[in-house]
Amino acid sequence: MEERRKIGLRDVRALEPSATIWDGAVTGFGARRQGEGVVAYFVKYRTTDGRQRWHTIGPHGSPWTPYTARAKALELLGQVVKGADPAAEKQAKRSALTVAELCRRYLADAEAGHVLVRGGHPKKPGTLEADRGRIENHIIPILGRLSVAAVTKQDVERLMHAIADAETKRQRKIRPRGVSRVRGGKGVATRTIGLLGAIFSYAIDRRMRADNPAHRVRKFAENKRERRLLDPEYPALGSGLREADGTVWPQAIACTRFLALTGWRSGEAIALRWRDVNLARRTATLPDTKTGKSMRPLSRAACNLLRSQPHSGEDAFVFPATRGDGPLVGFKKFVRRIVALSKLPPAITPHVLRHSFISLAADLGYSEPTIAALVGHKGRSVTSRYVHYADAVLLAAADAVARETARRMGDKRKRKRTASRSPEAADAA
Repeated sequence: MEERRKIGLRDVRALEPSATIWDGAVTGFGARRQGEGVVAYFVKYRTTDGRQRWHTIGPHGSPWTPYTARAKALELLGQVVKGADPAAEKQAKRSALTVAELCRRYLADAEAGHVLVRGGHPKKPGTLEADRGRIENHIIPILGRLSVAAVTKQDVERLMHAIADAETKRQRKIRPRGVSRVRGGKGVATRTIGLLGAIFSYAIDRRMRADNPAHRVRKFAENKRERRLLDPEYPALGSGLREADGTVWPQAIACTRFLALTGWRSGEAIALRWRDVNLARRTATLPDTKTGKSMRPLSRAACNLLRSQPHSGEDAFVFPATRGDGPLVGFKKFVRRIVALSKLPPAITPHVLRHSFISLAADLGYSEPTIAALVGHKGRSVTSRYVHYADAVLLAAADAVARETARRMGDKRKRKRTASRSPEAADAA
C-alpha cells in the first residue's frame, strides 16, 4: 500500500496566497497561507457533541515546522478523543480575566471598603495610594497581560527580580510641573510581592483561581534601619528649625517640632483637627490611626506649641496647607528643607523623629506599655485602658520625654530632679 503523502517544507513554501494544503497522514491537519502573508498550521476536528472546530497551532517558523506541527496536531486530536475542546479552551484563555483587570477590581473593592485587613478594618487612603502605585508602576507593566489563571510562581519570581534590578524604574510627568520617579530595589520588590499575594488571595476568595502563585515565594529580607537622632544632631535640628523661620511654611515648622516632641506618625499630625484636641485635659483623640482609634497624652511642651497655632474652627486642621483649608501637602519636602538647613544627613525623616522619641523614652527608663500608650503602638494592654483620659503616669512620661527632647534641641530650661525611683513611680508621685 502506498504511504499517504505528508506535508513537507517544499509544499509549505509553494503555497499560493489564501491556499490550503491537507496532510495525508494525520486527518484534519493542514497548512494555509493567510492572504499573501505567513503560512499557519492548523487542525480541524469535531468535538464529542459533533461540533466542528478549527484550532490554529501556530505560524510556520521556529518552533513550528511541518514535523513539529504534525506532532502537535496528533497531541490535540488525542485530547479531543478524551473529550477536550482545544479551540474552545484557547478562546476561553483569550477572553479570561487578565492580571491588570484583576488588580483594578481589587483596587475598586478596596476603595469601597470591601477588602479588609488585619483587625477587620478597610485599607486606609495612604495604603491604597501606595497599592495603586505598586500596581500601576510594577505589576501591570510586567504581568498585566497574563490571564489570572496562567500566572505561575516563576512569573511572580520574575516580577520580583525585575523590580529588584530596577527594570521598572522610570520617570513620568504627572502635573504641569510635577514628576513621578518610579524606583525599584529589593525593598520595593518585597512589598510589591506581598501586595500581589493579597491580590491573588482576593482572587481565590472570589473563585477566580484555586491557588496563590505568590505563596512561598522567597522574598528579599527587608533591611529596616531604625535610625535615631545622635546626641550632636539634636541641637543641629533645633538650630535648623529656628533658621527655617521665615523661609519655610510656619505650620510645617510647627508640625516638625510637634513630631519631635510627641513621637507621632507624620500622617497623624497632618490629619489632626482641633476637634480632636482637648488642651484642658492634655489629650488628643485620634479617630482613625494605623492601629485604630487612639488616645494620646500631650506634654505641656506639645500643648504650648498647639496653643501658638492659628485656630479657625473645630473642623480646621491644626497644621493647615499653604493654601485653602485642606491638610498640609508636601510635608516631606518641607522636612527635607529643614534638615538641609540643619546640615543634617538626608536620612533624617519624620520617622526618625518618631523613633528618636521612642528610643529616648526607653533611655529614660519607661516601660514598653507606657511608650506604646505615648506613641500609639500596637498592643491593647495599656492603650485600651486610656481611651477617655490620660492619668498622671502617662502625662508625666510625655512631659519627661518632651522636656528632654526640647533640652537637647536647645531649650535652656532646667529639668527638675526626682528621687531615684522608677520613672513611672517618680513621675506619678
